[in-house]
Amino acid sequence: MQRDAYLAFTNGGIDRTAHLRADDDALRLLLDAPKSRSMPIWRGRPLMSAHGAAWLSPAHPVFDGLLVGPLFLGMSEGCAFFAHDISGWEPPIEMLPDMGAFLDATAQTHPLIDPSLAFCDLRSAMALLSPRDAELLATAKALFGWQDSHRFCARCGQPSALTLGGWQRECGSCKAVHFPRTDPVVIMLITHGNRVLVGRSAGWPEGMYSLLAGFVEPGETIEAAVRRETLEETGIKVGPVRYLSSQPWPFPSSLMIGCVGTALTTEITVDPVEIEDAFWLTREEMADVAAGQHPRMRPPRRGAIAGHLLREWLAGRVV
Repeated sequence: MQRDAYLAFTNGGIDRTAHLRADDDALRLLLDAPKSRSMPIWRGRPLMSAHGAAWLSPAHPVFDGLLVGPLFLGMSEGCAFFAHDISGWEPPIEMLPDMGAFLDATAQTHPLIDPSLAFCDLRSAMALLSPRDAELLATAKALFGWQDSHRFCARCGQPSALTLGGWQRECGSCKAVHFPRTDPVVIMLITHGNRVLVGRSAGWPEGMYSLLAGFVEPGETIEAAVRRETLEETGIKVGPVRYLSSQPWPFPSSLMIGCVGTALTTEITVDPVEIEDAFWLTREEMADVAAGQHPRMRPPRRGAIAGHLLREWLAGRVV
């Protein structure tokens, strides 16, 4: 199977230099280095230009007065990359995001930042990002999301503090330490001969279908999760399962584990609690989908692993 150049958040080549996270002096020196760059993140949204990510100097005035220090993302080509959370900034009400939209197309400009730059939804902007920037921003979004939802110690309930350059939280009361979590999700290319199984969730845009997916449960293997989720959602029984590829998916903190499974049955019984619809798609029909000519399904989005797996299957590189 080939690596899709449009598979977002992968192959960025970042050196995470984890050994520097505990070295406060080294991090301060890096933060002051002329080449270092930081990304302002506003409520999970990175700063973007018309062409990609818009990195700022860590000395930019938009970072003045922040109560929480920056997150250290790592190094690339001798340059240190950080991210600052500026979610406390309140934009005018007319600039607020469209929280009900599947893909939020709104943009927010900050009075201290060049007006040609704006905060944008990462999922909507991911196709504009270089592999390096995509990996960095996925890391920043996932870590800031974890920090926001884990401000208190899970053991004793007291406030916890950030350490290790943003990669750990430590409780000042019971001394428990907490680390970022990643939730494993299986996403499966279920095939039967010349057909592949696709489905859609309620509330998705019209014509949007994807591969089936679901969280891996405690005590469960990846293969068992593929079989269980497919059976629960569509009533299809699955036999052999094998791993194909993976993708970090920071919405909020998942790792998508792409697998292919062979269906043992073909009759679909949709569980309406799980999904809204599902159907079998032939390779010939998938070619129509890719060309934007299918009457029921629109082309999959660039950047997500579901589209990558479907394109690999269509090209005959996954059997």
